[in-house]
Amino acid sequence: MTGSQPDPGLVAQLLGRAAYGFTQMQPMLPTYLHLIVSALFPIYAGAHASLSRPSSAAKRGKKKRAARAPSADSDDEDEDDEEGEEEERLMEGLSPTDALLMPLFAGCALASLYFLLKWMKDPALLNKILNGYFAIFGVFSVSRLVTDLLDSGHSLIYPHRHALDGTLYHVNGVDEKAEPVAGLIKDKATMTSPLPGLLARVPLPARGRRILWADRAMPGNKWTLQFHLHRKLAARFKIGPHGMVGVVAGLATVAYFNLVDKPWYLTNLLGFGFSYGALQLMSPTTFATGSLILGALFFYDIYFVFYTPMMVTVAKSLDVPIKLMFPRPGPTDDPTAPPSHAMLGLGDVVLPGIMIGLALRFDLYLFYLRRQKRIAATVEGEEDTVEKPQYHSLAGRWSDHFWTHSFTGRPLWNTTTAAENKLEAHFTFPKVYFTASLIGYTLGLLATLGVMMVWNHAQPALLYLVPGVLSSIWLTALVRGELNLMWQYTEAVEDEEQNKKKAGGQSAPNDVPQNIPGKGEGDDKPEKTKRLASHRPEREVFSFSIESPWKSKQSHSAGNEFVSGKATHKSSRHSSEKHNWVPSTEATAKTEPAGKRVRLN
Repeated sequence: MTGSQPDPGLVAQLLGRAAYGFTQMQPMLPTYLHLIVSALFPIYAGAHASLSRPSSAAKRGKKKRAARAPSADSDDEDEDDEEGEEEERLMEGLSPTDALLMPLFAGCALASLYFLLKWMKDPALLNKILNGYFAIFGVFSVSRLVTDLLDSGHSLIYPHRHALDGTLYHVNGVDEKAEPVAGLIKDKATMTSPLPGLLARVPLPARGRRILWADRAMPGNKWTLQFHLHRKLAARFKIGPHGMVGVVAGLATVAYFNLVDKPWYLTNLLGFGFSYGALQLMSPTTFATGSLILGALFFYDIYFVFYTPMMVTVAKSLDVPIKLMFPRPGPTDDPTAPPSHAMLGLGDVVLPGIMIGLALRFDLYLFYLRRQKRIAATVEGEEDTVEKPQYHSLAGRWSDHFWTHSFTGRPLWNTTTAAENKLEAHFTFPKVYFTASLIGYTLGLLATLGVMMVWNHAQPALLYLVPGVLSSIWLTALVRGELNLMWQYTEAVEDEEQNKKKAGGQSAPNDVPQNIPGKGEGDDKPEKTKRLASHRPEREVFSFSIESPWKSKQSHSAGNEFVSGKATHKSSRHSSEKHNWVPSTEATAKTEPAGKRVRLN
């Protein structure tokens, strides 16, 4: 006689259900891993691309222009002088009002698209109209993404500094050599190879070295495009080889997507470009505003996914690059079923991403804030002054860090003195809040995918992403005792010229006023545009010119310039080189990226 088997315990039941769920999920694991990596890529890249000088660091000084006699080329020389000035770009600063308006506008747009699709029944025409609209932005966004990727790859091959045999070398692009500056520099000669690290030991012929040095200088040699419309517009734009490749890639992507086919990988490429660009253009301004906006969109996403069919219907009906798509395996019982895709809306990337980008910029702010020095007042009654540290651009520093540090962060050159320890102090900075927000975002994605697998229903991703990102940031500040500091942090910086006028002070000679109201008609134009226009002849109505980045070997054909469709000759300001591409100068090698300032709404 056999007795009845005892029922399994609660733990055994839970383990059994977990094992069964993992077996069901296993075919989808590559798709989910692809989704997570694809969502993190534009956030990580866009957040780092948005870095600029924080208010806790000293502003870079501007070089004074040397006096010179006026010449026919004076306007071009003035424009070249402005190259050294730190350009200040605007980020769109979001306000608390946007927390109410963004869900309202998004809901109206979503409802309009939904009822339009129901009325049209066939979304083909609407898809063509929307794809034409997104094509304009697609060219610029993909071009920017591809250009920056090429620049990053180039900087990895040709860093500004690298370490070899315990010695730190700085690469001098002008003299085409790498000089030992720290570590075991005794009896170490300069190297003539532009390659870093162990690659510098590869024997190269003289011609090969010249080609590599020219290739190292290649991104800095840019074509100059100038456009002038009498009393209306004066623009100057530079584009290098990487930018040209980016434009071609953007045009090819948009053309193929709209005219040939819409594969998932091109949809993702356009989505990456849109997200990457948006993270550099928008800022929540403060952590309170960002939390308020995400909180409002949290309820918006829940309502339109769970309580209406609008969001799911629009996402499945519109074949436009407003989502990321990931191929998923077909059902095992029906091998003839058409391929399906998992989807993630760009809003689920960009909206939490702007908060993650703010966290990274806050990390940079704290890094320089902790390096400030307070100088006691020498006269009684005066206030102590604060000396801000000098800002060092992080552009290209990650590749320098790769070639000069181990994977654990230990310097690969022998630092024997305190001075040498401080020689290369700004390769990177602690990214506590950024790392915490990325972890919270990843956990939110995992929760979204898990619930979607269990309930087999589309999930509002912001339902899980918003708590993951916000809780990780605010809890990190609570644990570190920096809640008050984070609450007071803001990226809304008023123009310094206006601040000085409010304080009753005079502007410095080198300060450039930006859009100061009350100056009469035409004075609200950007200062650089007014300076460019002021050097144009009064009778010049329209002109367009292209200036090459190199000097031709024949002196009489140097610097061909096409002005208003007619070829003219101009003397080049570059010295003659052994090759067409002009090697980068020391100033070019240390040029910092344009700073960004947040406009107050």
